[in-house]
Amino acid sequence: MKITRLLQLLFAVVLLFNISCSTDSDNTLPVVTYENGYLISNEGNFGKPNAEVTFVSRDLTFSQNSIFSKNNNGNQLGDVLQAMAFNGDKAYLLLNNSNKIQVVNRYTFKSAGEITNQIDNPRYVAVANNNIYVTNDKYQGAKYVSIYKNSDLSFVKKITFTDNVERIVEAGGNIFVQNASFGFGNKITYINTSNNDVQSVITLPNVNINKTISYNGNVYVIATGTTDSYIYQISSTGSITKTTTLTGIPNATNLQIDGGRYFFSSANKVYSMVMAATTPPTTPIITAVDGGQYYTLYGFSVVDGKIFTSDVKNFTEDSEVTVYTTSGSKIKSFTTGKGTNGVYLN
Repeated sequence: MKITRLLQLLFAVVLLFNISCSTDSDNTLPVVTYENGYLISNEGNFGKPNAEVTFVSRDLTFSQNSIFSKNNNGNQLGDVLQAMAFNGDKAYLLLNNSNKIQVVNRYTFKSAGEITNQIDNPRYVAVANNNIYVTNDKYQGAKYVSIYKNSDLSFVKKITFTDNVERIVEAGGNIFVQNASFGFGNKITYINTSNNDVQSVITLPNVNINKTISYNGNVYVIATGTTDSYIYQISSTGSITKTTTLTGIPNATNLQIDGGRYFFSSANKVYSMVMAATTPPTTPIITAVDGGQYYTLYGFSVVDGKIFTSDVKNFTEDSEVTVYTTSGSKIKSFTTGKGTNGVYLN
């Protein structure tokens, strides 16, 4: 009995020592599942299969990089992780330069299939009405939305476009496609998911679209004119229901919504305003690292009452993600992977 008790005490001491020596790094105790935390997409370098995903616990005390390779026998995820989408226990990881959608279990990150049929320079992905919708936009080539069954990943249909196709979002069970790339274009296409046909095309007045998102069953578009920027609210049936003018704020982008507030950026400045407000903010809540024209706020997400920004360091080294409160107070920073471009609550 005394020997047994001594062994129990010794085991407890060793376990306590291991736990006390744990840090936020990959050397911490292994994660069994990736629930109750954030999945961070790391784009990787174009032309190299070094795209990956980082997991961070919801309290920001634990992180683990490269969770795809760690849970799939060291296999590489692919080339340019452009975007992610979720449905049920599945996550859809869009690999732009690998021309595929990698499907994983979102809680274990074990591979659950791939979509490669009719995928050509994919840009973004959304899920609605038991189907997966992918925008494909080849430079000086074909532009279309390809559709797949969620149940078995089989190809359903292709919808072709003459305009560019970029971001794609679900709202009210329907699909909305941003027909604008790199700040050029002013149209949104509404696809009715009951028949997967184009229902209508929404033209925004005198602006160029920078980003399209969905929130609480509506579509929100941030766009810019000559000197001012605008946020348009579009209903799930394709009508413009509200316009918010951001007077004196040029080239606004990176639109996010959380807790009834808009968050967006102009250059390296981050602004916040109540969605019901009519007067735009004049003072930024965050002034981020200026990474130049192409890399400033390359990754910007507002999730779960936190603001995540990434400094991608010109893609020459791993990214640094900084987390803030929604009022702009810094919480902490940590290192992720190459080219961090988004954060998703899991």
